[in-house]
Amino acid sequence: MTAISPEAVFDRPADARPDYLRIRAGLASWLFTLDHKRIGVMYLVGILGAFLLGGIFALLIRTELFTPARTVMSADRYNQFFTLHGAIMTFLVIIPGIPAALGNFVLPIMLGARDLAFPRVNLASFYLWVVGAILAVLAIVLGSVDTGWTFYVPYATETTMGGVIPVLLGAFVLGFSSIFTGLNFIVTIHKMRPPGMTWFRLPLFLWALYATAIIQILATPVLGITLVLLIVERVFKLGIFLPALGGDPVLYQHFFWFYSHPAVYIMILPAMGIVSELISVFSRKHIFGYTFIAFSSIAIAIFGFFVWGHHMFVSGQSTMLSTIFSLLTYSVSIPSAVKVFNWLATMYRGSIALKTPMLYALAFIFLFGIGGLTGLFLGALATNVHLTDTYFVVAHFHYVMMGSTLIAMIGGLHYWWPKMTGRMYSEKAGVIAWALVFIGTNLTFFPQFIMGAHGMPRRYYNYPPEFQFLHQLSTVGSYLMAVGFFLTAAYLLHALFRGARAPANPWGGATLEWRCASPPPPDNFERPPVAGDPYDFSEIDYDPQTGGYVYTPRPAPAAASAAH
Repeated sequence: MTAISPEAVFDRPADARPDYLRIRAGLASWLFTLDHKRIGVMYLVGILGAFLLGGIFALLIRTELFTPARTVMSADRYNQFFTLHGAIMTFLVIIPGIPAALGNFVLPIMLGARDLAFPRVNLASFYLWVVGAILAVLAIVLGSVDTGWTFYVPYATETTMGGVIPVLLGAFVLGFSSIFTGLNFIVTIHKMRPPGMTWFRLPLFLWALYATAIIQILATPVLGITLVLLIVERVFKLGIFLPALGGDPVLYQHFFWFYSHPAVYIMILPAMGIVSELISVFSRKHIFGYTFIAFSSIAIAIFGFFVWGHHMFVSGQSTMLSTIFSLLTYSVSIPSAVKVFNWLATMYRGSIALKTPMLYALAFIFLFGIGGLTGLFLGALATNVHLTDTYFVVAHFHYVMMGSTLIAMIGGLHYWWPKMTGRMYSEKAGVIAWALVFIGTNLTFFPQFIMGAHGMPRRYYNYPPEFQFLHQLSTVGSYLMAVGFFLTAAYLLHALFRGARAPANPWGGATLEWRCASPPPPDNFERPPVAGDPYDFSEIDYDPQTGGYVYTPRPAPAAASAAH
């Protein structure tokens, strides 16, 4: 297909302009694109592929744990699959998932901009992600890795598994991808807002991405340096972390968790931003407490840097230090609770439409509530000592990461799917898949709270027979969840090729991305739009001819016009 210049595109009528998917054809037009939308789509495909691989490892782990003794694999293979599941899902899926895929696609359009501030840096960040993914897969080929996804020393420096260095290099490279994305987002939000979009007219999803970008830039270098030190330690035995050579293994834990706890908020903050959009749109009501939600995102980003020590209550640190970290841990729950209360207040007396994205938003609130409240037991010294390294921690972590972050990502994918593809998916299939995922998530992880409270250690290959029934419930739940995910993939792919044409604004959203066509043209808007209140639905009217909504500016009152 012959390339079409932007000038030719914008000389055509609005309904005749080619969209970003069809303006250029061929593999090279995708691989070398500078269009943020295409880069976001490539990220999405790659991240979903990594999610499939990590999910397969999870199913194999749960299958092995169906019986107390060996079921389908050896103990060594179990340790390898456990490590690969954790590393892939953390570094390749959940951390980059929402910002790199959905954020890349949506952020410039929400701002009314044509692209991110640095398109070439954006493309470079994607290829750094690809390199990191290749190194992670290479680790499997070169002998795998069995250290656990945290790579704790001294075992990570002493194991003979051949995949340790490649996976460490992969995580190091992925850190640069994260930093580039965060830098791009910050500059874009600062410099490319349209007329009328003040800081307090930013959509809350952009506030969340902005807070996330701050963490990405400040915390990720610590992880990079730590992984390089670990590689150097493993190769040259310099005595940085190895106690036999005068090193300190607890120092590695401090370095690792100084990044990895803020990384929890890299995962959850964008998810909270998505939920803020979904709750407002599908309640047909202005978001309650906009300023509090916006500042709570910044507060979470700041507090997240001061609570890493609660991962180390049993590492030998002083009681006074542990007490301080416990108090700080409880403080970070305050801005999270502010968000939840404001979401509930937004829904109060709203005209709620239980569409698939809204169902995922409601599931997020429920699952995040369980994940957050169970975190209180881990933040308290008296209970943490008994629950550390049990399945209670596994359940808490997965309720927050999988049950909240991933659920919100799927909700956001459904919400912006018509904008990304120009096609509508089956609402009935979406509701069925949501139910399977929601039930499967709770059936998988809630029994693990009970196991952990009764002393079942995490990461064990075998276990006492009295835990078998709860493990079997958890395994059945994981397969039910997998069926829901595969059904989701099936109907979204069907919609991509056979779905009904999507109107420009199928949900009635008031943010700027709903004022351009679905799918958007290459440069998003013919001219920069004028931004208003992103949660004011008074100028959004239903159009029965298209089955969507249209933006209809209301004339200013005569008195106000005269005064102006």
